[in-house]
Amino acid sequence: MTLPKPFITKMASLLQSESESFFKALKEPKVSGLRIHPLKISKESFINNSPFDLSPILFYEHGFYYNAKKDEPGKHPYHYAGVYYIQEPSAMVPVKILQPQPGQLVLDLCAAPGGKSTQLALMMKNEGLLVSNEIHPKRAKILAENIERLGVRNCVVTNETPERLADHFPQFFDKILVDAPCSGEGMFRKDEEAIKYWSEEHVLRCARTQKEILKSAYKMLRPGGELVYSTCTFSPEENEQVIEWFVENFPNMSLMEVPKDAGMEVGRVDWTLNQRKEMKKCIRLWPHKIKGEGHFVAKLKKENDEEIKISNIKYEKNIVKQRDLTDFLSFEKQVLTKPLRGTFSIQKQQLFLLPEHSPDFGSLKVIRKGLHLGQFKKNRFEPSHHLALSLSASDVKHVYEMSSTEQEWKKYIRGETMATGKDRGWVLLTVDQFPIGWGKETKGILKNFYPKGLRIHF
Repeated sequence: MTLPKPFITKMASLLQSESESFFKALKEPKVSGLRIHPLKISKESFINNSPFDLSPILFYEHGFYYNAKKDEPGKHPYHYAGVYYIQEPSAMVPVKILQPQPGQLVLDLCAAPGGKSTQLALMMKNEGLLVSNEIHPKRAKILAENIERLGVRNCVVTNETPERLADHFPQFFDKILVDAPCSGEGMFRKDEEAIKYWSEEHVLRCARTQKEILKSAYKMLRPGGELVYSTCTFSPEENEQVIEWFVENFPNMSLMEVPKDAGMEVGRVDWTLNQRKEMKKCIRLWPHKIKGEGHFVAKLKKENDEEIKISNIKYEKNIVKQRDLTDFLSFEKQVLTKPLRGTFSIQKQQLFLLPEHSPDFGSLKVIRKGLHLGQFKKNRFEPSHHLALSLSASDVKHVYEMSSTEQEWKKYIRGETMATGKDRGWVLLTVDQFPIGWGKETKGILKNFYPKGLRIHF
């Protein structure tokens, strides 16, 4: 790794006696981690059944380090079944600090690729509403795919500017996460492109963007609501100085004390422009202090001292008629053990189950509107991959069980048909009882419905 000389000079000046340890840490191999899906598997069960060399991440209860030289969890069937999400360990901290609750209205404003959004949804236990937004279309598609793979039920994925969202959702959300686009200094061990792209000018451009994003987030946060701002960079211009600007320009936003685990450092008062002491309430995760790549996190609350504007947000109504659901209801009766409850939405023959409290998104660009149930085709309903991954084996009448220690699951991931000798219609395929996708049995042959775009040839 060859670090930019201006970055070395800057960090040496900022960290002084600590700089040697910091630069030494950046020369070490990157840290690899994963976060389990606690609604699918318990921590104890994962430890007992995982084939990986694991050690616990002490600052996040559902996180583990794995040995990247020895293990490839991205190629294990549990990955395809959404049993875990591969995520850099320090990136698990912002959501832990935001503490979203089941039933709340939550916004992840800069959400791709989806690590923090899936973490938010699972902490919410798939209850309430999560809006996950990504401004870049290609990254929004990746975000939607990860929402699908983890079987998230309560998320609406949008592809919008923060400004348009703010116009549509004034003072609407209980909690907002702004994991801001940044200069990515905490990515240097993971991504050489981040090093090539770095410059002082880029740092300052990012800081300007971050302030604009926070303006929009402020408009969408209800009085009494909480906001977490985070970056994966070290520069004071994007961290303490952005938060300093925020609380000075929005005086009813107050910093909250953040619990600090071992190895976490306080925000640096001496790196602000006006020496604001409350910056100690922020936290910094340094690669030479914890086993992770690094993060900055601040938590703020919107106080109730402003005049509350009444939001005129309209909510989705269940306007889908029973006759429009005939083919789905027939599928549901034949395949599922219990009916799905909630508000349905049909868009271009695609059927969705909306999250509770789902607002009308109007002309906003929506990529995925809650749980995608499937597609209406001529005189039949075809279930989606998203639905399969949102279920458990007990939710369906017919299951085809595979083992993670056998090779059969690879045939399924490749898209091959399989001989089962049965004729049961729609079947949920599982690996060690974790759903991985659909198949349809006819005359003893199971037709493969694993999505073509996800198929992998091992």
